[in-house]
Amino acid sequence: DARFSFLKEEFDSPMGYQKETNKNRQKSYLIMANHKSSIKRIRQTESRRLRNRYYSKTARNAVRRLRALTDKAEAEKALPKVTSMLDRLASKGTISKNKAANLKSSMACHINKLAANA
Repeated sequence: DARFSFLKEEFDSPMGYQKETNKNRQKSYLIMANHKSSIKRIRQTESRRLRNRYYSKTARNAVRRLRALTDKAEAEKALPKVTSMLDRLASKGTISKNKAANLKSSMACHINKLAANA
């Protein structure tokens, strides 16, 4: 997928992974898959990892932008979008349901504090 192509740094081929053993020496070795199913599983895992990484990073940035808002009206308008994004990630298992609940709670507290300051 073109959206995730910039994230593929360590995936080398559909036959295996390029692993780095030591950061200083830059030694690397290739783990080979022996079965068709394991080759497919490596491909699936890699694409899922990149997808999860992309969506979780997008959600983190959305939470960061919401916390940076100082206007209560803007923050209340953005809260349902960020909440639905977090709920979607939690339902798919990218983040835990508890983490999503904690983030939503802290964002609601942030918006309530904006009202008290204004």
